[in-house]
Amino acid sequence: MNINIQNCLVAPIQGDSYWFGPDLYTFKMVEANTGQTAILLEGLIQPQSGIPLHIHHYQEEYFYIIEGKFQFQLDREIVIATAGKVIHSPQEQVHQYINIGSTAAKLLIWQTPAGFENFLAEIAIKAANPLESSPPANLPDLERIIVIGRKHGITIFKDY
Repeated sequence: MNINIQNCLVAPIQGDSYWFGPDLYTFKMVEANTGQTAILLEGLIQPQSGIPLHIHHYQEEYFYIIEGKFQFQLDREIVIATAGKVIHSPQEQVHQYINIGSTAAKLLIWQTPAGFENFLAEIAIKAANPLESSPPANLPDLERIIVIGRKHGITIFKDY
């Protein structure tokens, strides 16, 4: 088997980064690296920020908390997750997370199969230089995200 070493080694600051509101998501592995089997992204989530309640119809998702304190909703259950905890959200599960700490928190997100990167690239703002840039002033439009989500097999709820 021939392995392309460029697809296997990712430096700490390497990967396309996107602003979703005040939060920065950096792709560490995308479908091109994994043969479309999975993606890995790192999220830097600001206090009281996170993702809207949603369902992935094609992917399952794993979250590894690197630092901080998150509140996850998994269907109707609330789970508090801190550094070192792993959360699994299977395909078709309603879920969301919010950083409930007072400082920025960090997590890794693994999804299988790949494809989510196309959704995020369409709804978020690409960071020219994530080490120097700051988040956009306005939040993403929820109605637009809901429509684009449908196209990518994601149902996003206004409330649950």
